[in-house]
Amino acid sequence: QVQLVESGGGLVQAGGSLRVSCVASGRTFSSIGMGWFRQAPGKEREFVCAISRSGSTSYYAESVKGRFTISRDNAKNTVNLQMNSLKREDTAVYYCAASTMYGIRASQSEYAYWGQGTQVTVSS
Repeated sequence: QVQLVESGGGLVQAGGSLRVSCVASGRTFSSIGMGWFRQAPGKEREFVCAISRSGSTSYYAESVKGRFTISRDNAKNTVNLQMNSLKREDTAVYYCAASTMYGIRASQSEYAYWGQGTQVTVSS
């Protein structure tokens, strides 16, 4: 079992920055791959980015490449998402998720554990 808790969401202006974090517990953090997904009202939940267990490999959706950066600190059981140059279309509930499968993952079905989500709202 893995428990995930997100934090750091809030209201920011377009063009601004925000950092959301996710703290994991219940299993050795270095043994799980981590990903971020988001869901806007009336939209499907979509993949944002993912990071390997060691943090050596990352993968991003085209919509956030060059603006978002995923990182992890295994000593603190934490994965972070730094969001820069935010746009109104980035407004969504952001969820962190954990996978025990090998390799980097981008499909929801490959993540067994999910956090409760944190709201990110970008205004103009």
